[in-house]
Amino acid sequence: MNIQIQNADLYISAGELRQFPKDGLPQIAFSGRSNVGKSSLLNTLLGRKSLARVSGSPGKTITVNFYAVDRKLYFVDLPGYGFAKRPAADIKKWSALTEGYFTSNSRPDALKLVLQLVDMKVGPTEDDRMMLRYLQNAGIPYAVVLTKSDKLNATERRNAMDRLQDDPDIPKDCTVIPFSSLKGEGKNEVWQCIFSVLKG
Repeated sequence: MNIQIQNADLYISAGELRQFPKDGLPQIAFSGRSNVGKSSLLNTLLGRKSLARVSGSPGKTITVNFYAVDRKLYFVDLPGYGFAKRPAADIKKWSALTEGYFTSNSRPDALKLVLQLVDMKVGPTEDDRMMLRYLQNAGIPYAVVLTKSDKLNATERRNAMDRLQDDPDIPKDCTVIPFSSLKGEGKNEVWQCIFSVLKG
C-alpha cells in the first residue's frame, strides 16, 4: 500500500460511539496511559509537529480521535487511561468510549492493530497490564511500543528489555519496539509493523 504519510488530518474527535467512522477503512489504534507519549508518536510517524496535540493536562480530553492518513487508513488515538485524579464521571466516560471502540464499534473488522504504548523507564503499570490482558484475551493483534527510550542509558535499556522478555503479560512472540520521538528511534520499525498488518 502506497501512502503519503504527511497527507494526514484530524477526521473527527468522537465523544460518542455513533460518531465513529463507518466507511471500513483500516484502523490502527494507539493505546496507553495519559502522558505516555501517544501524541508524540503520532506526530513522529506522520512527520508532523503538532497534528496530534500534546496535552499539558493528562486525561483532560476524553474523545477517540480519528486521523485520516492519505484517506487510506485511520490512526485512532484512544483516550489515555490511568488519570486517578479525574472525576468519577470522566473515568466512566473513558471506560464507555474505549470499551465501546472495541466491543460496540459498527466496523470491528476495520481494526487491524493496536499499538500499546508503555513507558520504557517505568515499565508496564497495572493499567497497562489490564489492557495487555484484554487485547490478548480478545484476540486483537497488538504490538508494544516502548516510549521515551532516550531517557535510559545503555545499561538501563538492557535491563528494561530483559525484564520485558520475562514479563508474563507480554508474549514471547509479541513485537516490542523501543521508540523515541526526540531521536526518531523506532519510527521505521513501527511503520514496518503497520504495513505488515495492512498487507495481511
